[in-house]
Parts: sequence; C-alpha cells; structure tokens
Amino acid sequence: MGLRFKTRGSGSPWVDVVWTCTSDQVAEMTSVAAVRWGLVFWEREGRTYASVSGPESRTGTAPVPEGAAFMGIEFALGTSLRAVRTPALVDGGIELPDTTRRTFRLDGSRWEIPGPDDAEALVARLVRSGVLVRDPLVIEILRGQSSAVSGRTIERRFRAATGMTRGSVRQIERVRTAAEMLAGGEPVTDVVAKLDYFDEPHLARALRTYVGRTAGQLREGTGGAIALDLDQRVTS
Repeated sequence: MGLRFKTRGSGSPWVDVVWTCTSDQVAEMTSVAAVRWGLVFWEREGRTYASVSGPESRTGTAPVPEGAAFMGIEFALGTSLRAVRTPALVDGGIELPDTTRRTFRLDGSRWEIPGPDDAEALVARLVRSGVLVRDPLVIEILRGQSSAVSGRTIERRFRAATGMTRGSVRQIERVRTAAEMLAGGEPVTDVVAKLDYFDEPHLARALRTYVGRTAGQLREGTGGAIALDLDQRVTS
C-alpha cells in the first residue's frame, strides 16, 4: 500500500528526472517543496489526464486518485514554457484540456503522450517548436559562470525563469537532500554537519516547513504517503 516511485536521470540538458508512480489505497499525500516544474500524465479508470505542475515553495497535502498510474517529466532548472511564465505556476499548476488516451494539448498544438522511455523525444520536439525556452544568462549562473550584468538583473531574470529566488532554490534543494539522507539512515548530527545547518533545531524547522516530516519520521518511514522518492531508486 502507498505510493511506489521509480525515477531516473536524463541525458537531456532540458530534463532533470523522469519518474513513474503508482498509488494503492492512498487518499492523500504530503507534497514536498520543489524548485522544478513538470509535465504529469496519469491514467485512472480508463481515462487519461495531463497537467503542468508548478514549483512548490512549501509543504502541504494533495489528493491522490486511488488506483492511478502516473508518469512525469521534471524539467531542468531554468527551463520555461514559452506560453506560461514560471512564477505563475508556483504553488499551483494547469490541468491541460482535451487530453485523450494518446495525445495532449499544449501551447496550441497537440502532442503524443510519451512513455517513461521516450520522454526525451517529446522534450526534443517541444524544444524544436519553441514551446520550451531557456534564458542563457540563467543557465550561465546555474553553471557557476560569472556575468558582467548586475546582481539585481541576475536575480530578476533568475526569478522570471524559475519562479523563485536563488536563495529559495538553495534552501529547498538542501532540505530535500537532508530528507533523503535521513531516510537513508544517516544520523541527524551528520546531516547537520554535512549540509552546514546551524544546529538541529534549524534543520527540524526546515524539514517541517518544506518536507512536512520530522527527522524521526523520515528515518522510520512513518507519517503517510509523501511525494518524494526516498528509496533512492535512481538510475542514469
């Protein structure tokens, strides 16, 4: 019973991970703060659905359709939709209309719904068509390259591309790493030291705000269904 995730990395510079998930006797899950937006497809009772999921700035709860099978593409940080500003997606999303068993509609065109193994082929078509775009300045900053533009300009363009500040991105990425380490059995003191938290109470507050779990719950696997692959079944 619960949510069963399987994730894999991607060789595409436009994609972070591709994931699948099945649900069994789960009515709701704890959502976890996330810095990336994605495309999500799911099937339930013979119907197919598609949506754009936005970045999430905090933890919360979300309903889970019982017996559904999901497949998702999480896009690399800095990737955006041409037709929708990423800040408008934060803590929300868009259900895509007119979805059939084989196709979905996005940015005025119809696209074939991919399987987990051919997600990159869909992304390549979206890139060629201009549906997916990237700000080259933001990509440079994410790669650690220096820029001659002002810090204010960098922050403005970073937020336009990702929906979040650079500080928020670092904070959320760090606490997600902490959650994975704790679920893998690492002691709290080691996580605090390795991820440079000030102390254990600071880590506890971050977990409560962004993950919705205590360190003990992550270590013991309790607290109910959670939208995070804590089994670390990640393959390249």
